[in-house]
Amino acid sequence: MQNAHPVFYDENGRLRSGWRVAAFLFVLALAVVLFGSAAAMVITALGLDAEPGTNAFLAVNSSISLALAIILGWLFGRTLEGLPFRALGAAFTSGWLRNLLAGLAAGALTITFAVVPAVAGGGIAFLYNPLGGYAIARSLAISFVVFALAAAFEEALFRGYILQTFARSGLAWLAIVLTSVFFGAVHLGNPNINVIAAINTVLAGVWFSVAYLKTRDLWFVWGMHFMWNWVQGSIFGIEVSGLTSITNAPLLLEVDTGPSWLTGETYGIEGGILCTIALVVSTAVIYCIPWLKPDAEMLALTSRPEPLA
Repeated sequence: MQNAHPVFYDENGRLRSGWRVAAFLFVLALAVVLFGSAAAMVITALGLDAEPGTNAFLAVNSSISLALAIILGWLFGRTLEGLPFRALGAAFTSGWLRNLLAGLAAGALTITFAVVPAVAGGGIAFLYNPLGGYAIARSLAISFVVFALAAAFEEALFRGYILQTFARSGLAWLAIVLTSVFFGAVHLGNPNINVIAAINTVLAGVWFSVAYLKTRDLWFVWGMHFMWNWVQGSIFGIEVSGLTSITNAPLLLEVDTGPSWLTGETYGIEGGILCTIALVVSTAVIYCIPWLKPDAEMLALTSRPEPLA
């Protein structure tokens, strides 16, 4: 593009990544408000209970936001960079199931790695929930859906178009910092948050970002995020980022005697340094595993492009 203003366009004639991300976020925010309001009116007209904070509200809101993040991420990538849908890392490619299963295992193992030392040290104990099989099974199923949708939306947003756009501009590490801080910021309003919890949330953003960049696949990072939350809240009965409302009948009941800096207490294990250690170790392991890598096509689609002709 001749005579393109350098503030807006790079040397290849492409709109700069910062402007692409800003435009994406603006359109996404507007679309979420519009479609979310429309969905709320439909739900109200049907007489259904979907008050803010309920599982129904979270599921509907996450579903709408997920769909919009995926659709707009694809449209922006196609329009501004000529990318196909599979560049987002959310397509059913030949390796999607393998990556999803690997991500589920990574998420479950990492949260377990944080919890086991707390149990061994006496800071946390678990009791079997006496509510009975039906109540627990129902709670496990409902929370499974809610946690899955919420994690999918957050990954489509933070590790989707935003992270990928900066990475294609050769700014991967800047993207990790920006999206991780952004990820931490949106959790600052959670109940009982503390300094360690805020740091851990940013570290979780780094964990997810490194996992995405290692595989260039949202199925892998979604599996990690989803299983981290579901095992933590629905199996162990621990607060998930301070929240307890999603799982009303977990398999186990947590008894947290602290200290808070170690186990997180009312915020959950994410508010203690055991979580810090688990996230750092897991990030290093994922980064160093040699067989965890993207296929050649995804690497090409998500790397810095060649100059335009």
